[in-house]
Amino acid sequence: MSDEFDAVLGAVGPRLRELRRRRGTTLTALSQATGIPVSTLSRLESGQRTPGLKLLLPLAKAYQVPLDDLVGAPATGDPRVYPRPRTHHGMTVIPLTRKPGGLQAVKHILPAGPSDLEPDPRSHEGYHWLYVLNGRLRLVLGEQDLVLSAGEVAEFDTHLPHWFGNADGHPAEFLSILGPQGERVHIRARYRPC
Repeated sequence: MSDEFDAVLGAVGPRLRELRRRRGTTLTALSQATGIPVSTLSRLESGQRTPGLKLLLPLAKAYQVPLDDLVGAPATGDPRVYPRPRTHHGMTVIPLTRKPGGLQAVKHILPAGPSDLEPDPRSHEGYHWLYVLNGRLRLVLGEQDLVLSAGEVAEFDTHLPHWFGNADGHPAEFLSILGPQGERVHIRARYRPC
């Protein structure tokens, strides 16, 4: 075996011991949960037993962690792109698209907070479409002061001053599709019941 492989296997025992201790579990309780004898678990944690799938799979299930976490597997170069949330004016903003220009999809999460904040409407280039996922969203749009509930939609030209906030002090989540000036969501099919 290579030195790198030996190092990965050698680190499994101490990792298992630390995980068990952090969870406050005894070897006896872990043995009962996994069906692995206490002596085998002890030898595994001390490095006297080589870890194999027959031992690691029940342990991963008992700890409710991926097998990779137990063995400290190196990153595999996952090609997926994970959005990185950021905070903007107290709101968590999660980008859902990554292409420059064009339409951008974003998820917004407003934490619980005061619903009587003084709105500070802003305007900018573009067009905005939003959909409320959860909670109640206060939308100040020009002279209008609206409350949108889950399932409701709004769309507007962002030259019109606008502001978002909590409607009732509870958390709210909404999706936004933002487009540069003149680019709007194009509805190609519309179902209307008879």
